[in-house]
Amino acid sequence: MSLSITLLVLLAALLHAVWNALLKSNADRLSMMAFVAGSGSLMMVPLLFFTPVPSWEVWKIILLSLALHTGYKVFLIKAYTHGDFGQVYPLARGFAPAIVTLVGFLFLNEDLPATATIGIVLILAGVVSLAWRSKNGTQTPTNPHAIFYALGTSLFIASYTLNDGLGGRTAPTPSDYVIWLFALDGISIVAIALWRRGPALLRPQRAWAYGAAGGVASTAAYWIVIWAMSVTPLGPVAALRETSVVFGALISGFILKEGLGWRAVIAAATVAAGVILLKL
Repeated sequence: MSLSITLLVLLAALLHAVWNALLKSNADRLSMMAFVAGSGSLMMVPLLFFTPVPSWEVWKIILLSLALHTGYKVFLIKAYTHGDFGQVYPLARGFAPAIVTLVGFLFLNEDLPATATIGIVLILAGVVSLAWRSKNGTQTPTNPHAIFYALGTSLFIASYTLNDGLGGRTAPTPSDYVIWLFALDGISIVAIALWRRGPALLRPQRAWAYGAAGGVASTAAYWIVIWAMSVTPLGPVAALRETSVVFGALISGFILKEGLGWRAVIAAATVAAGVILLKL
């Protein structure tokens, strides 16, 4: 990848970690997710008037992606309900590339080079380390529900990453795909939030502003990635994007003050290194 694309994907990784931190830090995560996704959709609506209607081939990809993105959001909310940001985020983001590589090796007869094997070992080591919290000098296991939902989230991430990479290449332009995807993406989670929270969700509140900021960060981050995947091989972009786990660990320690310490940063960096090795 060129230096400019590399820097843009790193920016996307940072933006992704930031909006996830906004979600985790809010007590009502379902409402915050609705505000983030809903604001992202509203920002795309005016652009629909200047964007061609997708073909049926693209619509099939979009519809599958909408289902996968909804599952991802629900599992992510549940993961943050049960676990710390500094643990859930690297578990969810870092495990997805390992899943894709192992599925390809076990079921699609793809090669598993030595570097990829080392990468998987590093990811698993980091994941196992992150499954234990270290606070006040003690080691206690993470809530098993947090691990279950974080790893479930990673399955959705692996699925929609591959699907959206295909969508960005099948549509006339990556922007056409992203605009239609994000214009529709917020509908399902907003509907779920309205069902669970009722009319109170629509009352003016400060969380709207945070949600709008998260929506901008989320939309910009994914737009960059879809565009990068359309002009550069999918593997390197997907790998570089997962360096967001390092940003997540730093946000956990220095902004959210979760007290996981440098051990979590090292574990997250180990996961990121493993992801990069997968794609060498």
